[in-house]
Amino acid sequence: MSKRIYKITGDAARAAARREIDSAPIGYVVSIAEPVRKREQEEKFHAMICDIAKQCTFMGNKWSSEDWKRLLIDAFAKAMREAGTPLHHDARVVPSLDSERVVQLGIQSRRFRVKEAAAFIEYLYAWGAMHHVPVIWTEKPIGEWR
Repeated sequence: MSKRIYKITGDAARAAARREIDSAPIGYVVSIAEPVRKREQEEKFHAMICDIAKQCTFMGNKWSSEDWKRLLIDAFAKAMREAGTPLHHDARVVPSLDSERVVQLGIQSRRFRVKEAAAFIEYLYAWGAMHHVPVIWTEKPIGEWR
């Protein structure tokens, strides 16, 4: 039996998954998980981060998209913790190996679940609107993300 993945989209998919479980040999493993973020969501928030990097400054400086991504994800994770809905893979800050800096571990957008990626996109819209000079988005929103 090869690996099979079922997306629960309704009663028929649920029944097919049940049949597969019922016929699986003893010792096989079943995993049920929340879906990870969609490629479209990743493309959307990366485009938004590029808009922010082109239009905004932090500490009086322009920063790369990658730097902005780290800053924005950290701020988003803090906002999610404060709202009582922490990310499923929250961060921690530790001293560097030589104890001269601090290093943030843990938060990676590639590990966002669909709902977390949707919330991050909404967070970016809100952040862009509240910035001292509102961000002008170059890409139209692509439908509902939830």
